[in-house]
Amino acid sequence: MLTDAHLKYESQKLAMNYFRVALVLFGAQLVMGLIVAIQFVYPGFLFEIFDFSVARMVHINALVVWMLFAMIGSVYYMIPDETGEEAVGIKLGKLAFWVLTAAITVVVLVFIFVQVGSGSEASIWFINEGREYLEAPRWADIGIVAVILVFYYNVFATYIKGKRTGIMTVMVANLFALAGLYLCGMFFTDNISMDQYWWWWVIHLWVEATWEVFVGTLAAYALIKIIGAKREIVEMWLWIEVLMLFGSGILGLGHHYFWIGTPEYWWEIGALFSALEPVPLVAMFVHVLYDWGKEQGHAEAKGDAKVINNTPAMAWIVANAFGNFLGAGIWGFFHTLPQVNIYTHGTQFTAAHGHLSFFGAYATILIAMMYLAVQGAYGIKRMTMTFKTKMSLFLTIFGVLGMAVALTIAGYEQVLVERADLGGGWDAFFTAQNLPWYIQAQGWRLVMGIVTFAGFVYLAWDLLTIGAVESAQEESEGAAAAATA
Repeated sequence: MLTDAHLKYESQKLAMNYFRVALVLFGAQLVMGLIVAIQFVYPGFLFEIFDFSVARMVHINALVVWMLFAMIGSVYYMIPDETGEEAVGIKLGKLAFWVLTAAITVVVLVFIFVQVGSGSEASIWFINEGREYLEAPRWADIGIVAVILVFYYNVFATYIKGKRTGIMTVMVANLFALAGLYLCGMFFTDNISMDQYWWWWVIHLWVEATWEVFVGTLAAYALIKIIGAKREIVEMWLWIEVLMLFGSGILGLGHHYFWIGTPEYWWEIGALFSALEPVPLVAMFVHVLYDWGKEQGHAEAKGDAKVINNTPAMAWIVANAFGNFLGAGIWGFFHTLPQVNIYTHGTQFTAAHGHLSFFGAYATILIAMMYLAVQGAYGIKRMTMTFKTKMSLFLTIFGVLGMAVALTIAGYEQVLVERADLGGGWDAFFTAQNLPWYIQAQGWRLVMGIVTFAGFVYLAWDLLTIGAVESAQEESEGAAAAATA
């Protein structure tokens, strides 16, 4: 990620800038997560220096923002390949990148240095809006919308000008929905139920509908690039995904509705359709691999077998298929059934699902796109896994899975003691948090958080070095072959 010398399109060079900032924000997110994990176990850690609520706020928002940076970078990287054209309005796109980066930097600094104060109209505009996941102040909200509109214009205009593949058609339609849904969180109402209603439209549909379709387009593009998957197969599953995810995403939102005063029938509707969200992505991956495996068998019989030209990216795509199914599917289904959710709502079950689903469904595919970008930036024909690649894969996956299991145990203890036994009041809440199961589970969450951070160190190290190593190796092999000839 240190060079983009072999990239001939300005949009792909801009993508590398987005990936670089995303990597920095990813690291910041993990550091803040470690601070929060320590404060769970040792409440006096950084007392009156760095507040728990602020560390948690930066942790969550850094997660959303680094993924947003990596998503925009991924689109700018794939645009020339899919349309055959340089991105339209690239100078405007570069300006938007610097505006977004500067705005995010200012917002984070404000979060950190203005930790305590009165809530007022001014604080909504200049400090934060107080909505979980959407704490950015109003001015930053408006700035983000402006940047996304510039980004969408660039993508749409390039799509109209160049080839209109199925992947880009789904991408353009999905980005329109992604930009539009963010607007649901742009206004404020004094009625808490109404405010939560619109907040959930942003959080749930933004993340669990548009982001899932976005991941599908990236996976389809990456599988074509890495193993030569058949375009008709991946695009077929993309259209199925659009049908299922936009339908299941909207109806799946219902598993939140009961808690803000809507009718009970939303329980069953929400629980059923939420479980369907990861199905098309997993089906696409299985279908592509099955088809590719059959072709490999025929090719091997002819002595013409194809190789995977980017094994680190392919490994992260495999992790995405399984992680999406586990995190968004299994762990999500754990606590959305109404008969269960009445006890699990607001416990550490939610945190377990959140950690595993964000990592499994989104982080993995975005990391795969970073490896694809590194391959293109260094002009490498084939990228293989290094020791650092393997360590980053093992440690991050093991660490996040470990955190999810630990948080699930903590949530289980809360359900048994706080909700079922003691009735869910304030006394029950504090009693449950001081029992051995809960404390031990939070301790293990901290340990696994450290393991995850070690995996990130290997990941960053690998992304910053693998391109130069592989490029030098290919050059030496080419020189040796020329000398032999």
